[in-house]
Amino acid sequence: MSCSQTFSDYALRAIGIGERLLPRSDFDLCQQFVLIGSGLIWNLYFGIFALLIGFFLANAVALAKASANPWLRKPANGFIFLFRGSPLFIQFFLAYETLVLLPRAGIEIFGFTVATSWLTKAWAGALIVLVLNTTAYSAQIFYGALQSVPKGDLEAADAYGMTGWKRFRHIVWPTMMRLAWPSYTNEAIFLFHATTLVFFSSFPAFQQQGDSLYYASYFADKTFNPFVAYPIAAAYFILLTLLLITLFGLANRRLNRHLPGATKRTKYRPQVMR
Repeated sequence: MSCSQTFSDYALRAIGIGERLLPRSDFDLCQQFVLIGSGLIWNLYFGIFALLIGFFLANAVALAKASANPWLRKPANGFIFLFRGSPLFIQFFLAYETLVLLPRAGIEIFGFTVATSWLTKAWAGALIVLVLNTTAYSAQIFYGALQSVPKGDLEAADAYGMTGWKRFRHIVWPTMMRLAWPSYTNEAIFLFHATTLVFFSSFPAFQQQGDSLYYASYFADKTFNPFVAYPIAAAYFILLTLLLITLFGLANRRLNRHLPGATKRTKYRPQVMR
């Protein structure tokens, strides 16, 4: 089988498009590159949606943690402590075991039956766990940045007559994002790496449609050689990490565009002589 045929058969197999049966013998590098790359679609799905949803939830939790109202502050503190204090792998396991206990027919709420079976699927249940986990970590990052907003900025906003939502939108939130962005970039990278735990926890892969590490493990088991499949998966994640660093770096430049020299590109100037 040619590499082009392999790509045609397996490039989208992770989402159910293409050849249904996995190769059983005569494994080659093309098959491993294509199938492991196909599984990366699931890693991108979990990472992108968890990051987008978690970003907005983390802002809300960070503000609740900084609130003077104990009814907001204490639940936010408890939520952050719970998800930062327990391993993500165990969170996946407990979430799946809890969701499986829900009635298959659904839950009766005000005379309506709400379906619950979809929550045991990886695309939904695992995504919820990842959202909650990254929300907790990001909220702590944003809270620390919120506490570090210079008092001079707040005093200047008060001098201009900015109060409430206007002050938060124009002064507090942009400064908070600027201070938190380097740490938040690391959280985004860790989140995408954490997506490899989904199919190794409790959420089953439907018809062997797993992520990149799922297929890497398959090839490692079949060939008894982990030194090919796992480095391929690592290479994909290194490229993904470089992409994340680039995108978040562009966002960081945007956040700091008002600072002197923030938009200047770093030039490579080799030192020829000491």
